[in-house]
Amino acid sequence: MALILLGAGLPSVYAQNEGELAKKLQNPVANLISVPLQSNWDFGGGSTNAMRYTLNVQPVIPFSLNSQWNFITRTIMPIVHAESPIKGGRDKSGLGDIVQSFFLSPVDPLGGWIVGGGPVFLYPSATENELGGEKWGAGPTAVVLRQDSGWTYGMLTNHLWSFAGTDRRQDVNATFLQPFVSYTTKTFTTFGVNTESTYDWENEQWTIPFNVSVSQLLKLGPQPIQLSLGGRAYADRPRGGPDWGLRFVVTALFPK
Repeated sequence: MALILLGAGLPSVYAQNEGELAKKLQNPVANLISVPLQSNWDFGGGSTNAMRYTLNVQPVIPFSLNSQWNFITRTIMPIVHAESPIKGGRDKSGLGDIVQSFFLSPVDPLGGWIVGGGPVFLYPSATENELGGEKWGAGPTAVVLRQDSGWTYGMLTNHLWSFAGTDRRQDVNATFLQPFVSYTTKTFTTFGVNTESTYDWENEQWTIPFNVSVSQLLKLGPQPIQLSLGGRAYADRPRGGPDWGLRFVVTALFPK
């Protein structure tokens, strides 16, 4: 199948359509069905410098409620292989805990800002005790962003509290903050910077990875996809946490 770089030598109307697609990719609450397969490698964990691989399957499915409102579901399903961070320990593989967010978002920006909000849920779906918290959780989530002249900047946030689950496991009380900024060129290459920071109120501990990435919108035959490559360094982390990581993402797009 032919792999085409969108925007290179294409008719102007077609390029404009793909430009709109590239713009929507930077918007977490865009009216666009997408299925990112996000591969993450984290290195330097524990006394063994363990590696942890996480494949996040992250379908985003929007629904048009009417001419004024969209409803968007965003699901993160982690599939994990974690090397043991201690000598003599066993590696663990399986499904982690699923996080699912629901956003109600106005179709038109408010004063130039795109906004959305709703509930977020934590499901104790892990197949190994070490890969999840064995807790049910819920809380609020929100996103606000602006797009102008190729730039996208804003913040995604949520907070999760556990309300049920195994008593022997620690409660969940965590705030997630993801400020982000990106720039998309006329050939639909996107350069991005963000943090995906979590504050654990139970342990009074930050986890702060700084991520940089470059992405390209392509076409595989008739199917538009985006490929992304990035790296990260941890400014703060729990004791025994990773030092640095890599990320590779393949996102399948299904424009309406």
